[in-house]
Amino acid sequence: MGFEMINTGWVSILPPLIAIALALLTKEVYSSLFIGVVSGMLIYSFAAGESIFAAIAHIFDMMYEKISDNAYMIIFLALLWAVVTLVAKSGGSEAYGRWAGRKLKSRKSAGLATSLLGVLIFIDDGFNCLTVGTVMRPIFDRLRISREKLAYIIDATAAPVCIIAPVSSWAVAVASEVSETNGFHAFLSTIPYNLYALLTIVMVIFISLSGKDFGPMKKAEQKALKDALKAEKNEEEQDDAKPRGKVIDLVLPIVVLIICAILGMAYVGGFFDGVAFSEAIGYNPTAGLTLGAFAGLLTAFIMYIPRKLMKAKEFVENIVNGIGSIVPPMLILILSWSLGGVCREMIGTGEFISGFVSNANLPLGFLPFLIFVVAALMSFSMGTSWGTFGLLIPIVTMICAAAGAGDYLIPTLGATLAGSVYGDHCSPISDTTILSSTGAQCNHIRHVETQMPYATLVAVVCAVGYLIAGFTLTPWIALIVGIALLIAAIFFMNRYTDQKEIEA
Repeated sequence: MGFEMINTGWVSILPPLIAIALALLTKEVYSSLFIGVVSGMLIYSFAAGESIFAAIAHIFDMMYEKISDNAYMIIFLALLWAVVTLVAKSGGSEAYGRWAGRKLKSRKSAGLATSLLGVLIFIDDGFNCLTVGTVMRPIFDRLRISREKLAYIIDATAAPVCIIAPVSSWAVAVASEVSETNGFHAFLSTIPYNLYALLTIVMVIFISLSGKDFGPMKKAEQKALKDALKAEKNEEEQDDAKPRGKVIDLVLPIVVLIICAILGMAYVGGFFDGVAFSEAIGYNPTAGLTLGAFAGLLTAFIMYIPRKLMKAKEFVENIVNGIGSIVPPMLILILSWSLGGVCREMIGTGEFISGFVSNANLPLGFLPFLIFVVAALMSFSMGTSWGTFGLLIPIVTMICAAAGAGDYLIPTLGATLAGSVYGDHCSPISDTTILSSTGAQCNHIRHVETQMPYATLVAVVCAVGYLIAGFTLTPWIALIVGIALLIAAIFFMNRYTDQKEIEA
């Protein structure tokens, strides 16, 4: 189908700003995203000299195009959520929650275990979000840890981990964008300079160990603890009934799903025909993930039906119910894909913002800092890290080549990836943010509100780090200073929140 790009100037930033502002103000994301898409289409149609009726038709043309482009993602999510529902109905989730509750007896251990699981599932961020949420949600509920905290840990160990994992779909995507002889080597070189990803992991671990929450997250944690008495009463009533399922009913389908998803990505990408593994898994990762989800579904069938954990009719009904439960977040995804498509492919939002980079006449030492800020704004407004670094990486390589500043290429590429991940991490319209709240079964806007102060604190520290890295051309000083500043800021924000509560 395709649309002809029209550069609409500063007006191009209005649709994402409108959608984000409405979502934060109204706490209602569906209409906010739709209004953002409508405003973008009106801008495009008026700039092209078309009628309002053409704008309305373009809305659904864009939705059709994005659904077609992401068909495998939709199928994967439907199959994965069917597996999630079956696991829960089999009693496997409840049995795992009871078992893990005996092993993970503290909030600290649960937070660390969730972080570790998030780091281990580094192949794909969307797969990470839903899998970690499914496995750890019963444990968090049992230990009275808020769903908001679970959603944050999931989100913070999804894209920030994938962007520094050499074997992931992200690594291949980044390497393919770098116009270097060895793009993969260039990607590896950016890892120490990806301050946002590294400091986010540090923050998740420190918050889990210390419990030094602040802002809206602390209030969410306090509410979860206050609700504990009622939850304990309900749990005592449920404890009388022994669960039908066993821990293996949760673990085996998920393990098979993970292994087959990796094998599926390798198969689709041609690994078994001689293509390199790192290249194969990045060819069409969602197609491979779909094969893994289907394998998990077959495993559940083989395990549950012969043991009479559920009848065949009930098995099919649970599949249908599982797919039905993914419809609301899927609608958010379709609308966010459409808004991103309008901004990137029709009205030139990315080109307008990135124009500031090429027109800035600042010393080269400021380049990593400037690129980090621009990438963060672009990714936050468009809700996509891939789209952001896809636009910025060619510009960065051209700037460094034109200025004869090859030494600044790797630090600036690292800043590009870091800013892209920050915007993707906390944007309300990012698919990773949406999937994190879905995996944790947390209200989407509550996830955004509680996570944003945490993500933004790390981003501010990173901005300081990139000023240091830009003038020292080494990541290590910036990283050490960043860790020290981050920990000090967490202590300060925790005390500040406590003081505000006392004054209130």
